[in-house]
Amino acid sequence: MAAHPGLSPGPMRRSPPFRLTRYFSITSLVGLVLVTIVLIGVYRTLTERHLVDHEGRANADLTRALANTLWGQYGDFVIGSVGRTRADLLADPRLAALRTDVLTRVSGLSVAKIKVYNVDGLTVFSSDEGQIGENKRDNDGFRAALSGTVASHITYRERFDAFEGVLNKRNLIASYVPLRPTPGGAAEGVVEVYSDVTDLLQRQSTAQWQVAAAVVGALSTLYLFLFMVVRKADGIISRQERERAAREEEVRHQAYHDALTGLPNRAYFAERLSEAISASTRHGHTGALMFIDLDRFKIVNDSLGHDAGDALLKAVSARIRGCLRDSDLLFRMGGDEFTAILAHIEAPEDATHVARRILEAVARPVRVHEHELVVGATIGIAVYPGDGEDADTVLKNADAAMYSAKDAGRGTHAFYRAEMNRRAMQRLTLETDLQKGFREGEFSLHYQPRLDTATQRVVALEALMRWHSPSRGLVLPGEFIGVMEDTGMMTIVGEWVLRSACTQIRRWLDAGVPALRVSVNVSSVQFQSPGFVPMVERVLSDSGVPPALVELELTESLLIGQPDPARATIEALKALGVRIAIDDFGTGYSALNYLRHFAVDYLKIDRSFVTDIATNARDRAVARSITELARALGIIVVAEGVETEAQADFFRGIHCGEMQGFLFGRPLPIEQVQRLLDSERSSGTSQGMGSVVA
Repeated sequence: MAAHPGLSPGPMRRSPPFRLTRYFSITSLVGLVLVTIVLIGVYRTLTERHLVDHEGRANADLTRALANTLWGQYGDFVIGSVGRTRADLLADPRLAALRTDVLTRVSGLSVAKIKVYNVDGLTVFSSDEGQIGENKRDNDGFRAALSGTVASHITYRERFDAFEGVLNKRNLIASYVPLRPTPGGAAEGVVEVYSDVTDLLQRQSTAQWQVAAAVVGALSTLYLFLFMVVRKADGIISRQERERAAREEEVRHQAYHDALTGLPNRAYFAERLSEAISASTRHGHTGALMFIDLDRFKIVNDSLGHDAGDALLKAVSARIRGCLRDSDLLFRMGGDEFTAILAHIEAPEDATHVARRILEAVARPVRVHEHELVVGATIGIAVYPGDGEDADTVLKNADAAMYSAKDAGRGTHAFYRAEMNRRAMQRLTLETDLQKGFREGEFSLHYQPRLDTATQRVVALEALMRWHSPSRGLVLPGEFIGVMEDTGMMTIVGEWVLRSACTQIRRWLDAGVPALRVSVNVSSVQFQSPGFVPMVERVLSDSGVPPALVELELTESLLIGQPDPARATIEALKALGVRIAIDDFGTGYSALNYLRHFAVDYLKIDRSFVTDIATNARDRAVARSITELARALGIIVVAEGVETEAQADFFRGIHCGEMQGFLFGRPLPIEQVQRLLDSERSSGTSQGMGSVVA
């Protein structure tokens, strides 16, 4: 795998290149839109203002004409209407005569409505009789006209009562014109004239858009011409920028990379190592530096020449890089020396695994120029920040560890600190012994009985793995389960445990022994494997064991960490018919509420709550709460680690379902378990079990 891109030397960060085309396009388009909007707005404002002025003058002329012809006849009627009511006005015969005369004189004009007000703002006459008697003294247009000024404005009406009847959706200009029978005299009334200008405005709007289209067309042509000029200039500038950036990147790459292997070189190494050490100190994690020196490379270089040596270095560097994780970074320091920064490791043993992969990969033959070459490597490892808090110190210590490994015989690896070497060797030996022991049948199952609290009879057995090592003696699971999970053995060994337990159940059934459940512990690696459920189904099918006799024990943390996938897996297992138990319950800091989301059959209270149950009120309260809740959910509670009668009495008192512990029996090999079951069956109680176990 290639080095992690986050740690690899990258191109210098630059601001995005300036693009004339982009700038011109945006500004020109914005300008074009703004010009068009302003043009339309100005044109519309000017035409409307001109129209209002024109119609205002026309309405004033119309008012003067009416005053000249009609005021002498109806002036007294208007002036004398002060204080009159609407009914009184409508009953006056002069109003009908005034209406007839007004309509006669405006016939054929674009006048939609005429209203006459006296000096108090009373509507004395209107072509819309419904408005006669209204008062407009507070209207701004009326007050302006009363003072001698013609006031006009444009308005839009959805519905309008005109001379011809009701008009819909019309644009009108309303003009308030003072009635002055004598030029320069005081206004003796006000006339409001409504002109219908809908058609005029529509024609002006059409003309407005025609002008705007012509302007936009002219500007667009100019814009396209300028855009082509700017685009060509932008292309020249962009090409020059790319060429300059490529030259800079090439210079930078050459400065920080090895020309032969393409790996980052010594010049970049110190910077990256300092960053990695600072990150480990800041975040509180551990990293490692590996100093890798090739063995016997000088012989190849001297005997076959530099071309062969270069080809060998390229092949070996690719192999080393393929052994690293994505988060690691490999450097060529010069000659046949490499360094690898392992940015984050959980324990020094992680570096051991990587070193072993590298040693195995480098040791494989390399074919160069018709020659099959074999070289090796020696690796020194310094773990930071423990082996140094700066790049120079860590590098020096990794180099010293590499020479220490060479002194030990080459082709191996060594840590800077002796205790790490010792731990790494112990771990390596344990892994080797485990793999060898499993292949040679050194593993077996012991079974610990579980009793029904009420009947005191054995109702289940827990299968527990034991390793009988010729050199180590009897090894308990706590010493090797973690190593099995790290090395990937757990999936294979877990299947072996389940298959062995099912085989034993089958033997008991064939021998006529009353059916007993057997529980098997499931590791996190197994449970999270996509092949776990199919494996269980396969083992059940091969053994022919009733699924209800198989109980799978899951730790509480497994369920709480990823509840949705865990729920799906449990449902699939329940569909097979097996029983599900939660082991070590109470240690995972989970809410009891989680229990209702998982279809489990048994709940095993962790032994940490059982140890002081007879004297610790808190532990008794927790155990009682768990038991009551589980009983309400239909889950059977199992007390683990019961070792005294006082503990057993407590769990009997709270009606716990089952108990397990040294008080009733230790984990036993199958021969002793068989005698235990035979003894219990012959005695009819579990009392015989104590003597067998003792």
